[in-house]
Amino acid sequence: MRRGKEIAQGSHASMGFLFKEHDEDITVEWLNGGQTKICVVVNSEKELFEVYDKANDIGLHTTIIQDSGRTEFGRVPTYTAVAIGPNDGSEIDKITGKLKLY
Repeated sequence: MRRGKEIAQGSHASMGFLFKEHDEDITVEWLNGGQTKICVVVNSEKELFEVYDKANDIGLHTTIIQDSGRTEFGRVPTYTAVAIGPNDGSEIDKITGKLKLY
């Protein structure tokens, strides 16, 4: 993906939890607490789903983004980004701690 596309997809993912049903206190705490984001990279759509599934399995908040493919990916809908959280950083690190920072 082009850098701008990467940024847009990460932004979609990081905001995705706002549109899901959850405890309002979590949203307020995240919005008032600096909206921490850490970007890591995976090497394939398969790895992206592994991260997403592992985070779901331990009960973390997750959002996965599927791009429509209109500007990249040859018009093929493609999963591009996962957001995990807001949750305790030590819980997220169990899933992402060994991934390369981006």
